[in-house]
Amino acid sequence: MLISVLGTGYLGATHAACLAAAGHEVVGVDRDPGRLEVLRGGRAPFHEAGLDELIAEGVAAGRLRFTDDLADVAGADVHFLCVGTPQVGDGDGADLSALWSVADALAPYLGEHSLVVGKSTVPVGTGARLRDRLGARVAWNPEFLREGRAVRDTLRPDRLVLGVDDDDDHRTLLLVYADLVAAGVPVIRTDLATAELAKVSANAMLATRISTVNLLAEVCEASGADVGDLTTILGADPRIGRDFLAPGLGYGGGCLPKDTRAFVARARELGVGESAALFDAVDRVNLHQRSRTAELARSLLPAGGGTVAILGGAFKAESDDIRDSPALDVAGRLHRSGATVRLHDPFAGANVRRACPELTVVDDVATTCRGADLVLVLTEWPQFAALDPYEVGELVCRRTVLDARLVLDPEKWVGAGWDFRALGRSA
Repeated sequence: MLISVLGTGYLGATHAACLAAAGHEVVGVDRDPGRLEVLRGGRAPFHEAGLDELIAEGVAAGRLRFTDDLADVAGADVHFLCVGTPQVGDGDGADLSALWSVADALAPYLGEHSLVVGKSTVPVGTGARLRDRLGARVAWNPEFLREGRAVRDTLRPDRLVLGVDDDDDHRTLLLVYADLVAAGVPVIRTDLATAELAKVSANAMLATRISTVNLLAEVCEASGADVGDLTTILGADPRIGRDFLAPGLGYGGGCLPKDTRAFVARARELGVGESAALFDAVDRVNLHQRSRTAELARSLLPAGGGTVAILGGAFKAESDDIRDSPALDVAGRLHRSGATVRLHDPFAGANVRRACPELTVVDDVATTCRGADLVLVLTEWPQFAALDPYEVGELVCRRTVLDARLVLDPEKWVGAGWDFRALGRSA
């Protein structure tokens, strides 16, 4: 099939490359000349495991090409909308301006049987508005990608959600995903509204779980209980399970924060805002993790500020994404309080330099830690978990470490003479 992917950011570039890997002819469309240049060169414009190889293969085979001209997608059987839907300014709703702009620009190139498929995360009801606006076939096929695992999540998803109006649209999408269907991936057919709610609801529930375990961790900290043992006990309950029971600095990135807030905003528009206030509390608990981590870090520094070695800038490991990064929030707070901040991240360093020029970003752990009064782990990179506490101890001024992601082995670090602190554990 000839398929267009409109928007080649994180979602669109991954989706386009995986569709090409499945044998489709794919045209990716974007307005950013710098991004297009990188993609045409066979690389992803961001760090994502396995994606460079897929893009390079697709481009080399002629199945994947990138353009800024929508006329190049005329005649495509299916058009996937993969544009960003960021938070509106300081408000909570989703900004759909990019979606409406690309839809209007696409309209002249739609054929009689073209299917427009939304993958962007949008407020419920958007698909119906888009169908009326275009006067075309519209379906919704939400993505459930995890940064750092996006290629795997696309090639081997847990489920395919197809929000369609009729059997023809359903059959078209089954052809798009024929290899996944043949592999036995569960297909859930539903309506447009339910499909639109799927991703934002999943993110709201994940955010709730993360904030809940972080609240439990704070109570453990205050009471002298051990959050590690507590989460083991809770995870053994089959009604709860072990996934996403790791306490830490909280969630960030381009999805969970803005999707949870957008869900609340849309719920209020629909008249169910009182119940949706639950997610306001979830958001507050998440943001509180950042402030309390910064306060704890300041309490461990010498009077006058001191030097902090921050390990991590990305919002999570296996990604260079720094959008709404809890690590950068804490780093900024410490910098503004007068501390000298040095930061290292294996992949996000360049992005941090551009976004936060006030921070000192260095390229290796040793330089980051040399002469530091406090080592602060803010992203759960495996490279940090593997650090030798004796070797790091030879570099620092004071052997004090705060593990905000619970990735370090407390016994090893305490055994190496460190004052070891971690969220959810008493001193």
